[in-house]
Amino acid sequence: STFDVAVVGAGIVGLASARELVRRHPSLAFAVLEKERELAHHQSGHNSGVIHSGIYYQPGSLKAKLCVQGAALCYEYCDQKGIPYKQCGKLIVAVEQDEIPRLKALYERGLQNNVRGLKLIDAKEIQAKEPFCRGLMALDSPYTGIVNYKQVAQSYAEDFQEAGGTILTDFEVTNMEMATESSSESEDGKAVFGHPFTTVLPKILGEEIYCRHIVTCAGLYSDRLSEISGCSPEPRIVPFRGDYLVLKPEKCYMVKGNIYPVPNPRFPFLGVHFTPRMDGNVWLGPNAVLAFKREGYKLFDFSTKDFLDAVMYSGLWKLVLRNLSYGVSEMYRACFLSAQVKQLQKFIPEVTINDVLRGPSGVRAQALDSDGNLVDDFVFDGGSGDIGSRILHVRNAPSPAATSSLAIAKMIADEVKQRFEL
Repeated sequence: STFDVAVVGAGIVGLASARELVRRHPSLAFAVLEKERELAHHQSGHNSGVIHSGIYYQPGSLKAKLCVQGAALCYEYCDQKGIPYKQCGKLIVAVEQDEIPRLKALYERGLQNNVRGLKLIDAKEIQAKEPFCRGLMALDSPYTGIVNYKQVAQSYAEDFQEAGGTILTDFEVTNMEMATESSSESEDGKAVFGHPFTTVLPKILGEEIYCRHIVTCAGLYSDRLSEISGCSPEPRIVPFRGDYLVLKPEKCYMVKGNIYPVPNPRFPFLGVHFTPRMDGNVWLGPNAVLAFKREGYKLFDFSTKDFLDAVMYSGLWKLVLRNLSYGVSEMYRACFLSAQVKQLQKFIPEVTINDVLRGPSGVRAQALDSDGNLVDDFVFDGGSGDIGSRILHVRNAPSPAATSSLAIAKMIADEVKQRFEL
């Protein structure tokens, strides 16, 4: 029950970070604390499975740098561990003339981000790669791939445990406080039982662990854990649910690789796309609607606390008012299958409403600031005082966090060493 560092959250970022920390500091004791019974249960187990290449992100941003590095590390790791993946590529397809300048700008951005193999292709080359896809021009990204990220996360967990780390599931961190009792000292001068933190699990009376430092990688609950520790509640997390459709198995031949739209900078989210999966299925979507529960994967999932937290936050209303027509359209498409299919037909006209079924959903931990701006890059912070100075919060690790997980882990391990002087 005594550790040098506890990592809160056993998603792919938390597990990658714990793995990197124990590999760098094998003489220290590390734990991962997870409130669910299984690992990678939420965002890491409900994502599209795409290994992104780093095209979209602002040049020079952490997001761009970590995605390009992370994709290379992800492929290398999967090769080492024998984890199956497919480098099936991606086409970002312009279907309207006014999208072509944005597509060319995206190509230039990708080059600045050092994305390998990018090229612009015409309508005939689009059909050579994707026979059922129609478009005027596309950006071809051959190094984009797909993988089962839950399998990758499980492999990180095995590496962590084999290196001596401890994983505690069914352990929900609801309190952090300074330990009050005095402690004996080990030979190297580090406290053995009187580590400064006590993290408490009230569900099982009296269960607690002691640790010197905490790293939180809590995704949908990152803002609440920050508040528990006395650190800043900003940026706030507002959950957005993305509902996917799936192609019927007999229609999956229509899609070979990832097919994406050209992003519109006027709208906050990317838009519907075609995503092949490792199991042979093809996911279509997602849309983006406000979730009424932070872990609400079904249409009618509801939490009063989560709902009130979202709708009473001024940042959400500022975002909604700026994107009112877009939000109404997303809600309409969430309710009516034919509206989603109409969007998909812009790229593959042969897709009909009879070819699709309602599929899985995921919930995105979208960080918002008080002005209603989407926090688009990674946010790492801590606090002051006895508790805050001993914590590193990974406040925002948005998509492509799964792709970037090994690169993020290296940066977190660097930050931990510097802040906590390990």
